[in-house]
Amino acid sequence: MKPMFCHRLRLLALVAGAVVSCASSMWAQTGLHFDPVVSGSIQSDILVPRADRAINATADEDIQTNTYVDVAMRSSFLDAGLRFEYLDHPLPGFERDFAGWGVPNIYAKAHFSRWELTLGDFYEQFGSGFILRTYEERSLGVDNSLRGARLVVTPFDGFTVKALGGWQRQYWEHSDGLIAGADAEWHVEQSVRALERARWRLMLGASVVNKHEGDEFVPAGEMYRLRLPRDVQAVDLRARLSRGAVSVLGEWAWKSQDPSRDNGYIYRHGHVAMLSASYSRRGMSALVMAKRSDNMSFRSSRSADGTSSFINHLPAFTQDHTYALAALYPYATQTMGEWAYQAEAGYNFRRRTPIGGRYGMTVKANFSHVRGLDVTPVGGKGTDGYRASFFGQGPETYYQDFNVQVERKLSKAFKLNVMYMNQLYNKTVVEGEGGRVRSNIFIADGKYQFSHKATLRAEAQYLTTHDDDGDWAFGLLELSLVPHWMVTVSDQWNCGRTDLHYYLGSVTYSVGAHRIQLGYGRTRAGFNCSGGVCRYVPAGKGFTLAYNYNF
Repeated sequence: MKPMFCHRLRLLALVAGAVVSCASSMWAQTGLHFDPVVSGSIQSDILVPRADRAINATADEDIQTNTYVDVAMRSSFLDAGLRFEYLDHPLPGFERDFAGWGVPNIYAKAHFSRWELTLGDFYEQFGSGFILRTYEERSLGVDNSLRGARLVVTPFDGFTVKALGGWQRQYWEHSDGLIAGADAEWHVEQSVRALERARWRLMLGASVVNKHEGDEFVPAGEMYRLRLPRDVQAVDLRARLSRGAVSVLGEWAWKSQDPSRDNGYIYRHGHVAMLSASYSRRGMSALVMAKRSDNMSFRSSRSADGTSSFINHLPAFTQDHTYALAALYPYATQTMGEWAYQAEAGYNFRRRTPIGGRYGMTVKANFSHVRGLDVTPVGGKGTDGYRASFFGQGPETYYQDFNVQVERKLSKAFKLNVMYMNQLYNKTVVEGEGGRVRSNIFIADGKYQFSHKATLRAEAQYLTTHDDDGDWAFGLLELSLVPHWMVTVSDQWNCGRTDLHYYLGSVTYSVGAHRIQLGYGRTRAGFNCSGGVCRYVPAGKGFTLAYNYNF
């Protein structure tokens, strides 16, 4: 048994003992009813790899697996839980530092009407996450939880204060840097009833985060070394005002000098500002957003890399696509700086109108545009690095995407969704090389319901481009037999430069709280992204087995 796992078991015993002692004391002294409910889940994804020279897939391991077991106990005033992970031979694309097994997440939480206290591992987000966001996203290999303590107090309705401190998880270790922070958020209308009666909603929020990290040797030249700040502060201010269908949100964040590997050890302050406005009523919606970020890479260790070492999160302001070819070139947020814009509109044409037809029709349009800052270099390591005017924008476009989707029910049994997308992807900026990729994508997604138990869904997609690997085609058939079976086959074909097929087939069986899926096929090398955070997945081939159970 690994020493680290033994350490976590001892920690589990100590926390469990504290939980039982605390529960017994409160139960005896206050007469609270202790009614624990135990729940949890098991998730296991297994790959039996097979070598395939055509797609450069290797089979260095006999079996690769990511397995997670979560167990939680909840009661009226006390919660506790833990997660066991087995990733001794992790799935392709997960960094080698993921390799291992043990109990990386354990917590106990006492909660009452006006306050709650968590000890152990926890996740938290302040505002939009510009200065603090810890979360878990297994598909991306992200788990940057904090191990320490968090206190949440609601002294009166609408006003919440949070204080926390801890060390960030970095794979099977924890960062040396200590993270401490506080957040206050006030929903004013819950205190000022005149606003509520006038149907106004006003939120005011403020956050502060400090990272304390020891010194390290970073040479600035032959005879000098950098003097690194031991403490890095970040501040976030935000406000949201809404009335009826209209809502406006503004947020601004600032970070003190934070020389790191990401910015080349420069001493420029970091900034991010965001403004968004939305309109929503029955049958119609609209959203416009703009964000400017500048040197806002914020990690728990200045020399760390990998997605799990970020303290903060900068949303991409681009649409997360689910269709295979629309997601072929996903955008990753550039932490050193960018201007990002997004606009979206949707309209639902009513049933039995000339355009809506018998069953109605929904139209959605989305536009995203991201470009660099207009910067002037002023020096290298140990200097401010560069100057950048606030409204100045660089000459290079990082990403652009315009898409329109139309969804229409053509009969009681058949529903059709069609989509057109025009995309510009700067592969050199996002991946380091490859130039610009300009593409047009056409998608048709149809669903036919034979009966209340049998449904067939089909996708046909085509991406056309003169850049990178050229054109792609994708087809999918998915048969659902409620309540137990689903059969899926698909093929992603590069009909441009390589003439390679990436075929997949799977059978899924669900019964009660159990779900098991068996599959076989190829996986294309590329990036898996969500919200501007990406993980590179190498090409692969083999048998897959996925099992999920909730209890």
